[in-house]
Amino acid sequence: MNGTLRVGNLFGIPFYLHPSWFIVLALVTWSYGSGLAAQFPSLGGLLPLGLGLVTALLLFASVLAHELGHSFVALRQGIGVKSITLFLFGGLAQLEKESETPAEAFWVAVAGPAVSLIISGLLTAIALVSPVSGPLAAILGLVASINLALALFNLIPGLPLDGGNILKALVWKLTGNPYKGVAFASRAGQVLGWAAIASGLIPLLIFGSTANFWNLLIGWFLLQNAGRTAQYATVQSKLSGFTAADAVTPNGPVVQADWTLREFADWSLFHQMAWQRFLVTDTTGQLMGAIALADLQQLPVERWATTQVWNVMQPINPETTIQADQPLSDVVNLLEQQQLTALPVVRTNGILVGLLEKTAILRLLQGNLQATPA
Repeated sequence: MNGTLRVGNLFGIPFYLHPSWFIVLALVTWSYGSGLAAQFPSLGGLLPLGLGLVTALLLFASVLAHELGHSFVALRQGIGVKSITLFLFGGLAQLEKESETPAEAFWVAVAGPAVSLIISGLLTAIALVSPVSGPLAAILGLVASINLALALFNLIPGLPLDGGNILKALVWKLTGNPYKGVAFASRAGQVLGWAAIASGLIPLLIFGSTANFWNLLIGWFLLQNAGRTAQYATVQSKLSGFTAADAVTPNGPVVQADWTLREFADWSLFHQMAWQRFLVTDTTGQLMGAIALADLQQLPVERWATTQVWNVMQPINPETTIQADQPLSDVVNLLEQQQLTALPVVRTNGILVGLLEKTAILRLLQGNLQATPA
């Protein structure tokens, strides 16, 4: 998974570590360990580094708890969580799909900062009422303040931050269009990204100061992710109003189940079909399965004239077929999720409409395929 390391499951959710996580782990361990050694000279040997490592792990545990907050609310809405990944800039909970209403999207977005605020409040209360002192009190205070900062930073209103998702939900509620919400929040994220880059670049160029170097990295992160999200919103908006039937490939690879293999081979050769796999229907147009040219090799040539297509065809998984009236935007998500390049399109009665290819969707977006929204 893009070079990430899977370290197990949390509440049934796959948990990954990005290689950049180890860099931050080492930096936090060293920097805070050195700070503890300077603040508490009585700490000797490797104890400061050990406490620095504990602090670093607590910080990442806080990020993980933040992402679990998003995940649990999504699960309650019936949305699966593909994974949680910790990386350089924090964490990411990858959901299987978007919430169905702006209110549900709002609660998923706000859950993470809420968890961070609760952790910060609990740790602060513990520090105030408990007799803990010295290095342990310092660590407790740091983790409390980091959780507060994590919540406040993520509430900044721009994608891909949680505040951007909250803004997206609000615009969605006001306009009734989820893609307008994504587009608006993405632009806000891009503005924030440029502002962060400027705040890091101007002191560097004018004063030679690297004090705001992290702002450059954060700004770059915001720009990259907000830009991708904006592109996604643009694509989804253009697909709005189209259905799967609108993108079916004309004269697609469809053959009859009662044809002999010889008729199938001759027909394919006569029409110079470039297809390697064909959909199979009965005489009423019902989708029955699929056959590939390679399947012909299962039988000797002399048996082709007496063997029908249905004898060697392969069944089709119902999960890899789509309804003709299904929104094309949903089809795009399905193709990406299942890593497919084409899907059969059927009507509710099982009659085959045709084959929908990813390339046809691209042509539709580019305006090269003439189609009228349903």
